[in-house]
Amino acid sequence: MKALVTTALDPLTLELRSVPDPRPRPDEVLVEVHAAALNRADLLLAVRRPTGSQLGLDVVGTVLRPAADGSGPPAGARVAGLAANDAWAELAAVRSDRLAVIPDGVTDTDAVTLPVAGLTSLYALQRAGWLLGKRVLVTGASGGVGRIAVQLALAAGAEVTAWVSSPARGAGLAEFGAQVATGYGTPPDGPFDVLVDSTGGEVFSTGYTLLRRGGVATVFGNTVRAELRLPADWGHARPGVRIEYLFLLDEVHHRDVPTDLALLLDLAAAGRITAEPGLLTPWTDPQRAVEALHSREVNGRIVLSI
Repeated sequence: MKALVTTALDPLTLELRSVPDPRPRPDEVLVEVHAAALNRADLLLAVRRPTGSQLGLDVVGTVLRPAADGSGPPAGARVAGLAANDAWAELAAVRSDRLAVIPDGVTDTDAVTLPVAGLTSLYALQRAGWLLGKRVLVTGASGGVGRIAVQLALAAGAEVTAWVSSPARGAGLAEFGAQVATGYGTPPDGPFDVLVDSTGGEVFSTGYTLLRRGGVATVFGNTVRAELRLPADWGHARPGVRIEYLFLLDEVHHRDVPTDLALLLDLAAAGRITAEPGLLTPWTDPQRAVEALHSREVNGRIVLSI
């Protein structure tokens, strides 16, 4: 089969090559891949592997052969899920407990935007607890996870402020029902009950100071790659505040991924959340997608059609 493999890591460079077909384990489904998506996590995972490696977490396709142990979706089902870092290929062997069937009305392109970004945002908000009537601040809200987090928090009854770096990065967020704060040098008006942060650095530090006592900061990324910094009075000024860190690839071991992913797909089918492929490009031109990911020029997700 054909697959995209790494030929250089700094910057990430990909090439379409022939590789051996996957050999599914008894609990894995063989999927004919239709679409995949790029995540910043893919860049981090790439540098930990030798050149010539496959990549890719988000996967959408059709089940060619169901799991030998009888688990998971049947042959012919259209599915979305989390691959084992090998989704950018014609075929992928995917754990049956990492897949959900795509409902009618959700396209492959829309569905593939949901596994990594949707599950990350869902679990980050669940870590924060009850959201009805709460004030939620989402930093980096223009990204794939941020945009879904904004929508899920609104659907849960929260008042949401989406904090982005510029007006262009905030495009479309007000239409969801969020208040949009632009410019990281100008903090929004607090206090907030929940902070959902992926930016890190001074943005996280400032967002933390906007939490009320007993609030929750859920962190799932560190875009600026800076050390975590808290104000000197971090505990005394905000008693009861807790910080939760979410790493999706660990979190899925403790979650019912098929049920959770099915929830997200059903919300998309019902129009309650909008899946947003900000850039769709054929996998024969992967560098366009990689460059867009590096430059942060795209609001929403970057999708490869296969």
